[in-house]
Amino acid sequence: MKQTKIVCSISDLRCEVDFLRKLFFAGMNVVRINTAHATPDGIRKIINNVRTVSPHIGILIDTKGPEVRTTAVKTPLIYKIGDVVKIFGRPEMESTHDSVNLSFPDIANDVKVGDNILFDDGAIGMVVTDIVGPTVFTRVSNDGVLGSHKSVNVPGEHISLPAITEKDRRNILLAIEEDVDFIAHSFVRSAADVKAVQDILDEHDSDIKIISKIENQQGVDNIDEIIEASYGIMIARGDLGIEVPLAQIPGIQRNIISKCVQKRRPVIVATQMLHTMINNPRPTRAEVADIANAIYSNTDALMLSGETATGKYPLEAVQTMSSIAEQAETDRAHFGIQDEVPLSANCSQREFLAHSAISSTRQLGVAGIITDSETGETARHLAAFRGPKPILAICYKEKTQRWLNLSYGIIPIYQKEYVSSDYMFTAALRMLRQNKYIGLDDKIAYLSGSFGENGGTTFVEINTVRNVFDKGYQFHLPDRR
Repeated sequence: MKQTKIVCSISDLRCEVDFLRKLFFAGMNVVRINTAHATPDGIRKIINNVRTVSPHIGILIDTKGPEVRTTAVKTPLIYKIGDVVKIFGRPEMESTHDSVNLSFPDIANDVKVGDNILFDDGAIGMVVTDIVGPTVFTRVSNDGVLGSHKSVNVPGEHISLPAITEKDRRNILLAIEEDVDFIAHSFVRSAADVKAVQDILDEHDSDIKIISKIENQQGVDNIDEIIEASYGIMIARGDLGIEVPLAQIPGIQRNIISKCVQKRRPVIVATQMLHTMINNPRPTRAEVADIANAIYSNTDALMLSGETATGKYPLEAVQTMSSIAEQAETDRAHFGIQDEVPLSANCSQREFLAHSAISSTRQLGVAGIITDSETGETARHLAAFRGPKPILAICYKEKTQRWLNLSYGIIPIYQKEYVSSDYMFTAALRMLRQNKYIGLDDKIAYLSGSFGENGGTTFVEINTVRNVFDKGYQFHLPDRR
């Protein structure tokens, strides 16, 4: 019954069909595959198993994106405050205690004296004290241990990395070959980074949608152009919390959600939503509040990472997130704790009619909305206004159904065979009744277009369910052929 969508990270080491089926019935809408930790065969294994469970589950593949990592070490490196360490851009060499090598050759050109270099998601910090040629001299800021291939962040600095690595390109081509639904591109800094992925998709006539992951200050600074270039946005709070001051994260999250909703782009809040449940069967109060506040702020979707990829309680994590979401949605409607989404200054006819349909649920007591969709655009407009009642979207493409698995409040249904509009409408009503969303005496709204494919949204019809099932009722719905 929840309206907020759930994305689950899945590992090829735990992706059995029965396991995925349990997550699906618990509330999982989209599977995320992290290519940083999977081989091509592992990725294909996950995709095949997901499709065995249901062709209606969305599949999202991450790219690694432009990131810097340390090289391998023979044994973990133990550091104490005050240790002096030299840093080099030598991807081919192992790291030692006194000389840490990075995957980015030009690191000495992109940092300056006084910068903080953070390793392993901020577990260890080193301050740059001098730069001599290719050597960056640093002093360790805190005790810690550094292992192989750990993340490297330099808050406040632009690291001149390419938008797409060779591994990213191979994984994008794999995604195209397997016809997945979304590519989540990591460390997006500008619209140009999005275009780099889109160009590859266009070269291969792929309709895969791009989700831009916001993980650094540049992404935050350029959020408007990134939203315009993307299908949707993921607020990846892990690296973002290292790159920008932690105290700014809630405000950044709320601002990005608001901008995405206004632009009708799905938005996902990710990282450590139920981190405690990796090792414990119950969440903390703070995690429950974090999920609820993301929903109050109008997020479309929430993401589980280690909780479902490697955690001890993956099914419980999905069930917990679903129950929190359902309660938060109920509370939001009851207490009015919701940011109202206004009409755009120059709203389209589609947007105006979608707003009218959502308004009817609040002002006329309409119990549900039905729409049909070729591209999903009308459904995304309905989702943006965050109505309190279910929206059933009848999709004429299977891909459209899976794309709408990231849109708040949308129940997407794939209509494979041609049926008349009146048959389709009554069948949708029966489904809503069987699932106890509506009753015979409830009002229902139907949002559609009179001119078929590419004709746009042209009308909203409101009627009672009983009248529609009455054999004497005369339909005035267009035939979509």
